[in-house]
Amino acid sequence: MMKFLKDARLQLTLSMVVFGTIGLFVRNIGLPSGEIALYRAVMATILVGFVLLFTKQRIDFAKIKKELPLLLLSGVAMGFNWILLFEAYNYTTVSVATLSYYFAPVIVTLVCPLLFKEKMGLKQWLCFGFSTLGIVLITGIGDLSAGTNHIKGIAFGLGAAGLYATVILLNKFIKGVQGLHRTFLQFLAATAVLIPYVGFTDGCNLGTLNTKGWIFLLAVGIVHTGITYCLYFSSLKELPGQKAAILSYVDPLVAVLCSVTILHEKMTSLQIIGGALILGFTLWNEIPTKNLRKNTGKR
Repeated sequence: MMKFLKDARLQLTLSMVVFGTIGLFVRNIGLPSGEIALYRAVMATILVGFVLLFTKQRIDFAKIKKELPLLLLSGVAMGFNWILLFEAYNYTTVSVATLSYYFAPVIVTLVCPLLFKEKMGLKQWLCFGFSTLGIVLITGIGDLSAGTNHIKGIAFGLGAAGLYATVILLNKFIKGVQGLHRTFLQFLAATAVLIPYVGFTDGCNLGTLNTKGWIFLLAVGIVHTGITYCLYFSSLKELPGQKAAILSYVDPLVAVLCSVTILHEKMTSLQIIGGALILGFTLWNEIPTKNLRKNTGKR
């Protein structure tokens, strides 16, 4: 067991497997998306806070005060990103919602030239074009049999992807805050903004939860977020960016497998091709070529 905990590749793989199952758990909680996101943020903040205390990793606020606004803004984007992703699960299949969400790296690729004056080469344009085609195939343009809820689910998934891309881009401006400190502050900011949001929308509905709902909610907050984020950032410190990029695609693959085998949600042939295009071309985009400068991001 101790050997496993020291193996960065296994840590990251386990993290991705756990992330890939979150849709199954969210589906079984029975609370509004905003509430689930709030309780997820609260539990994760507490758990990561205890980890920082136990390992004596003190946050030097005086040193990072100039970056605090960006950290807080990225935490706000993270919180609403969760809400939109959980809403996507309510309207379409877990696999389609997840694949729509994984359009985020494509958005980052498109925005980076504007923000960082990075040039888009042929490879980046090909990745953007074929990933966009993948979204079109998943949407099922021309086939209205799935109904408007399916389209709503994809729209929520793409909205979550946009907010996740915002988190990635904001993190590129944050240079002096290490991974776990950054995540703790982002969770804290997400909690702070989601408390009034939930208060003004659906309010507190914890009293309606049954035993199964409580178990799945605790799992999402403690296991899927608190523990798994700690494993995730611990593994990233030990792995080169290319290996981390490849292993990160275990997440959507697990989500699709869970959707099809456990929830018995169907995928058409075109949706399977669309999903393969999104994952294949975004993965190719994240793997640097020998003569190009490598960019790193954070989930």
